[in-house]
Amino acid sequence: MNDVLVNDSKNINTNGKATHTYDAIVVGSGISGGWAAKELCDKGLKTLVLERGRDVQHLKDYPTMNLRRWELPHSGSITLQQKVNNPLISKAAGYDEATQHFFVKDEEHPYIQEKPFDWIRGYQVGGKSLTWGRSCQRWSDWDFSAPLRYGYAVDWPVRYNDIAPWYSYVEQFIGVCGSRENIESMPDGEFLPPMEFNCVEEHFKKVIWDQYQRNYIPGRLAHITEPKEIHGQQGRAQCQNRDLCMRGCPFGGYFSSNASTLPWANRTGNLTLRPHSVVHSVIYDEQKQKATGVRVIDALTKETTEYFADIIFINASALNTNLILLNSTSTRFPNGLGNDNGLMGKYICFHNYRGSMNATFEGMEDQYYKVRRATECVIPNFRNLKKLEADFLGGYVIFSGGYRSNKIYSTAAGIGAAFKEELSEPGAWGMYMYMQGETIPKASNHVRLSDTEKDRFGMPLLITSVGYDENDDKMVHDFLEQGQAMFKSAGGVNIQVNDSRSHRDWIFMRWVAYAWDMILKLRC
Repeated sequence: MNDVLVNDSKNINTNGKATHTYDAIVVGSGISGGWAAKELCDKGLKTLVLERGRDVQHLKDYPTMNLRRWELPHSGSITLQQKVNNPLISKAAGYDEATQHFFVKDEEHPYIQEKPFDWIRGYQVGGKSLTWGRSCQRWSDWDFSAPLRYGYAVDWPVRYNDIAPWYSYVEQFIGVCGSRENIESMPDGEFLPPMEFNCVEEHFKKVIWDQYQRNYIPGRLAHITEPKEIHGQQGRAQCQNRDLCMRGCPFGGYFSSNASTLPWANRTGNLTLRPHSVVHSVIYDEQKQKATGVRVIDALTKETTEYFADIIFINASALNTNLILLNSTSTRFPNGLGNDNGLMGKYICFHNYRGSMNATFEGMEDQYYKVRRATECVIPNFRNLKKLEADFLGGYVIFSGGYRSNKIYSTAAGIGAAFKEELSEPGAWGMYMYMQGETIPKASNHVRLSDTEKDRFGMPLLITSVGYDENDDKMVHDFLEQGQAMFKSAGGVNIQVNDSRSHRDWIFMRWVAYAWDMILKLRC
């Protein structure tokens, strides 16, 4: 007979509690969940990793990793019907015919947008570590101290020197390429060799340093440019500059849970990985006054099971972590686990990517490059560092890159030897920029659970109420103004600027009132 645990007047079918007990439970298998599994398993803890999506194994489950675009049914493009069926997710960066299987389908995973907000999700083992941008810039003391210095939000309880050894610990394992620059606003790390600039990037770097004293540096990204012993131990190899990263890399050239941390954890013999496991809530034991486990719904059978551990890590992404905790109600926590002050789900922050621009650069047409470099260049934040110099709070980083465009074809017939010759000739050089801006914590930017609508697992739908304010508008205006000025100084022409006003979920949870970031640790 199954054991029955009574908790807050609810019968919990444990299906044999002893067989469902581990030293640690990790919810989510993405970047943070995979890392938590690696660390716990390395320390000898029997660890259960719960992933709500399907299993994805390195190499085995990358169906498009080696396909050329013309080998795909629609040459990589998303069909009109797919866009109609998935109006939200089809807007995600990197979403196309070759990567769509690593993103959710809109109709299968609904939520309620009180304000326009695109929640980008990938439910599978590895999560969005398969499709992330791989950018690994360190925060500086200017970032950690800004709220205290400028009187907004809540002071961070840590500073850069507290975090720096852990940055190094992670960088050495995952492999981060970059250049040592001694920039105060973007500290150096444990870098593998950087990827090279092309000629237009070299030109731009010189101009903005000479005229603005602003840095233009190779991006610090999780790509192996020169494998070390630790990367060989993971079975990973050098990045091949294919720029097909979001299909899953057969070389393990970029860091993902699938290529790195989960296989590492599995080799210890301490890992149990359970896909198709939707975590409903955290179980709080009223007598012990601590969290003791999690309630799980099987995504295929809808059967409910409970798992128990002394350590519970919730790594279900920022918004799903809030959903789980808000749904974890008990007599002690009627408004969600740990939510005595009612702040859970509030002060949501997200990256402001609204501003972008492109420019054409004349000359340098005798130069070219052959690789499809998978990294970008970066202009580190230059706003509001040592003093509040702008009319907005916070700052922004600029991501950028130079490219050789395709030639504008003139052959009227569009066929034959002459047209083929034109196809082989490159066009003018160009550059792009886009901002990654900081949003300031405010209570009105929040998520909460619906009182009436539920998903197919019977869980409340998440309501997102996240929007821009005047501070965000001023930051976007500053980026567009400064970006155009830098392009013009470097000789850029045909400058096209854009403010998309889009809301995307490249979210980071600020340490506001809670010490709950993208990982919540409940140690019992």
